[in-house]
Amino acid sequence: MRSKIYILLLLLCIAFNAAAQFTLQIEITATPSAHKQDGVFVAGSFNKWNPGDSMYRFHNENGKLVAIIKGLAADTYRFKFTRGSWQKVQSTNTGKDVDNQLLQLSADTTVSYTIDGWLDDYALPQKHQASTNVHVLDTAFFIPQLNRIRRIWIYLPHGYNQTKKHYPVMYLQDGQNLFDEVTSAYGEEWGVDECLDSIIAKGKQGCIVVGIDNGADTRMSEYNPYEFTWKDSTQSKTFLPEGNAYLDFLTQTLKPFIDKKYRTLTAKENTIIAGASMGGLIAYYAALKYPEVYGKAGVFSPAFWTAPEIKQLTDSVGKKVSSKFFFYCGGKESENMVEDMNEVAEKLGGNSHAMIYTAIDTEGRHDEKAWRKWFADFYVWMMADGYNNVIKLEQ
Repeated sequence: MRSKIYILLLLLCIAFNAAAQFTLQIEITATPSAHKQDGVFVAGSFNKWNPGDSMYRFHNENGKLVAIIKGLAADTYRFKFTRGSWQKVQSTNTGKDVDNQLLQLSADTTVSYTIDGWLDDYALPQKHQASTNVHVLDTAFFIPQLNRIRRIWIYLPHGYNQTKKHYPVMYLQDGQNLFDEVTSAYGEEWGVDECLDSIIAKGKQGCIVVGIDNGADTRMSEYNPYEFTWKDSTQSKTFLPEGNAYLDFLTQTLKPFIDKKYRTLTAKENTIIAGASMGGLIAYYAALKYPEVYGKAGVFSPAFWTAPEIKQLTDSVGKKVSSKFFFYCGGKESENMVEDMNEVAEKLGGNSHAMIYTAIDTEGRHDEKAWRKWFADFYVWMMADGYNNVIKLEQ
């Protein structure tokens, strides 16, 4: 009887902790001497990284800036400070980027920070970073399935124009963050072009990369096949599912266009889809929905928490899948991200004939810097000599 009571109390405690909501008080004790009249905001994983959200503006209290965020669940949160836009984000005292602040919240908490600099005080004329192998294919490519337009990038491997060789194709989400710091949403790019230039120069297999810009305000809908409600301490918003229409665009409109315009290898073994966060979710879903089209998938830091139905789908369609999957997640992302990714990867491994590579970086954060670090490993494994032989990247 005592053991039953103990188990019941334990379950009640777990349920209470899962449902508990906490208050986070952030204090800024020092800021640069310039721009004292400007408002300061906190942007993070609790407010969709909105750099100028009035609900997250600091107020002055006894000589320090204070922001109080209520109703947060126990989790790992990431955030930065801005003066209302990402061009005016915090920096070091020499103008260098700073990593996201990282906080594990499990109780009412007060934390203090200082801001050493503002990026716009050190900003030089912006110089584009994309290599000469990157071009904008179209600034307004029409998406008939969604009645929208989108910028599309193309990376052609070195030597493409001097040969008649055909190449595999990779379709990468969040195109504005792939090649150029100037266009990247957070000032940090994946460095896909530099990475591939280096690998190809060492004699490895080249690849065409198609980067598709996200739709900004429509990103959460376009990259999710399921309805999802975002909740934070002050508001909630429901995103209607547009993932199926977006995938139909990639599969029925964009891929045929690319295959016709460029010298591509069109078979599933030579068609890769990849992305990070919500982009990782839609890349994984694409490989499940269209296993005859996308034979390889790069699933970086997937936002499976926005689509719990993906686990049931993995169970139901896994037996039809025999593709290659690269799963990556960082240990310093949100609390359940590694667990969610591992659960999906294990389900896929148990229900399919898929070839799976899982990587967990204990120091990895949810940002372009982490995905850039692991892109080479992902690419070399996907481009392995033969389907089962892994080629190690030369150091």
